[in-house]
Amino acid sequence: MTRLASKALIAVVFWPSLFFFWFLGPFVLFLLSTTSSEVCPLLETRAEFLAAANGTLPMLVVQNLIYAVPIVCLVLWNRLSPEPSRARHIATCIKLFMVGAVIGAVWEYGSSLICGGYGQAFFSTAWQMTSYLPIVILLINIPLYVWVFSLGRAYSTRDGITEDGVVHSRQDNP
Repeated sequence: MTRLASKALIAVVFWPSLFFFWFLGPFVLFLLSTTSSEVCPLLETRAEFLAAANGTLPMLVVQNLIYAVPIVCLVLWNRLSPEPSRARHIATCIKLFMVGAVIGAVWEYGSSLICGGYGQAFFSTAWQMTSYLPIVILLINIPLYVWVFSLGRAYSTRDGITEDGVVHSRQDNP
């Protein structure tokens, strides 16, 4: 498979995953990765709250693996067309993604543990503070989304092909 075809294949995975997983997915995945509002009023003991919150952990792992698809695409693009300046940005994106994933998991686990206020008597107030983590996640995700989008755009733009069939990057073309 040629380098251009490989880049195009990665773009076919990158753009839909970026749109569906990062922009639309949080609305659905948050509902799937927390204890449902129908279950919360039925929980009565600390052990039941813990069991319900721990039951959401597999979905949190799957969610973070799904969210990692655009980052993996950036890494693959960088392997095909290595550029030191983009590699530094990708490394920053990976770090931001990891921090955002951990904070998001703590927030969603805390939401399941507290269960909309039903579990407050069983757990410390520190878990109640997780309700403020979406603000932190937003502050991390805004630059992450901008960098990933701009890097994806830079990697997936079509290279210029001259009449003699030689592929030049966009910067090489007049």
